[in-house]
Amino acid sequence: MPHGTGWRISLIGILILLSFLYLTPTLVTTLPSWWKGALPKDKIHLGLDLQGGTHLVLEVDTQKALEGTLDLVATDLEDTLNAKTLRFKRIQRVGSDKVSLLFYERGTADAVQKLLKDKYPGYEQTPAVDEGGFIGTTLKINEKDAQDRKDKAVQQALETIRNRIDQFGVSEPVIQREGINHIVVQLPGIKDPQRAIDLIGKTARLEFKLVREDVPPSSAVIPDDAELLKEKTTDQTTGAVSEVPFVLQKKAMITGDLLTDAQVRIDSQFNQPYVAIEFNSLGAKLFDQVTAANVGKRFAIVLDNNIYSAPVIRERISGGSAQISGNFTEKTAADLAIVLRAGALPAPVKIIQNVTVGPSLGQDSISKGLYAGLIGVVLVIIFMSVYYKLSGLVANWGMVLNVIYLMGALAALGATLTLPGIAAIVLLIGMSVDSNVIIFERIREELKLGKSPKAALNAGYDKAFMTIMDSHVTTLITAAVLFQFGTGPVKGFAVSLSLGIIINLFTSLIGTKVIFDMILHKGTIKNMSI
Repeated sequence: MPHGTGWRISLIGILILLSFLYLTPTLVTTLPSWWKGALPKDKIHLGLDLQGGTHLVLEVDTQKALEGTLDLVATDLEDTLNAKTLRFKRIQRVGSDKVSLLFYERGTADAVQKLLKDKYPGYEQTPAVDEGGFIGTTLKINEKDAQDRKDKAVQQALETIRNRIDQFGVSEPVIQREGINHIVVQLPGIKDPQRAIDLIGKTARLEFKLVREDVPPSSAVIPDDAELLKEKTTDQTTGAVSEVPFVLQKKAMITGDLLTDAQVRIDSQFNQPYVAIEFNSLGAKLFDQVTAANVGKRFAIVLDNNIYSAPVIRERISGGSAQISGNFTEKTAADLAIVLRAGALPAPVKIIQNVTVGPSLGQDSISKGLYAGLIGVVLVIIFMSVYYKLSGLVANWGMVLNVIYLMGALAALGATLTLPGIAAIVLLIGMSVDSNVIIFERIREELKLGKSPKAALNAGYDKAFMTIMDSHVTTLITAAVLFQFGTGPVKGFAVSLSLGIIINLFTSLIGTKVIFDMILHKGTIKNMSI
């Protein structure tokens, strides 16, 4: 055996064993009982286009997120000025980028402007001016901060949706940002896509608001600090939906941001599911104070501007626990608990694309991809065997190594195989012998110069090395760009292509050379079958 060949043969053998080790969960339906511990258990995951499922493109209403931020600023200013006993007529958001403040006298306006400068240094203030006997000023968010808030809203929405889907139990989902305000969600193998869509799209803004008993719902004029919302009830027998209007205090007493847990429970008296919620320490304190101060009044539980229930506060509620009851089924109660645990979306999302792929289409794609790959392999084997004779068989050996290593690498990395990924594998079958074609043509040139087979072999591999390296590096850069900026299917293609390029460098420069070295090491062969 020639010098240096032993370690190369050992490396090739070890990589083959590792590839089959990681491929075992994919190739075997049921793993044996002794297959435990550190042995791999994950198989190659199939993408949405192969397994079937749902592909969604969501658009985040970032403008609403910005408005929500300014609403919080307005509420915070009300609380701050009340705490400092600074009298004001009105504080409210105006448009999508300003908060308007109106005062009774200029002295208060001047004092508040100093306070605003310290409290909100990133906001722009207008000078205090006379507005019909009152003194008015505005607080405007600057363009950079507004853009940052919109960007954070998309990132928050992405994380919230990921948390919801994780709790929903979808395996191998793809959730990623696309562009400025779009989020792509792929749910492979999902059985109930509409339920998942409802779960993802719910804003889940939970608020507890006092019912305004002094304003009848039929009133033609609703005060500025109140709003008219409705409670929907469904008759379990007939399925008929009815709506009960309530006038609520616009400002929420407590919000869902203060929740720590939400679980489904069954009412022992009526055998109906409800959602039990737990507040954090601040929420528990506020809930205790609010219920103590409003015994005998109605307290509406509002989710996304829909009233779930509006019970009367019978007594002070301490301990930080409450419940949301309504016309729930176990599924709807479970979904509500999921969105409350995962948190509210910072802004509403709109589904702008919804594509469902059936598993039968996916199976058809797998079959056609495998047939294409098989046909490609057979044609390449025939061509290389006929054109390059015995040397062509060595190149075919390198191609087989390529496929084994690539599939093993996909399994080891837990990569998801997509239809474009299969296309990349078929492409790499051709690329795997393309490198050998370059090497073989170099060897032929050296043999024509009268060199011995062994000298021609070494010269051929040496001279082809930089050409092969350059072509593979440039292709790898392209694959990296596709992975960075592409979406789901394109990323699947880029992953398979990147792995295949790296593996092909090894098989073409080491995997095939070791076979030639073993055949030619004695130097007795006068002619090379190429």
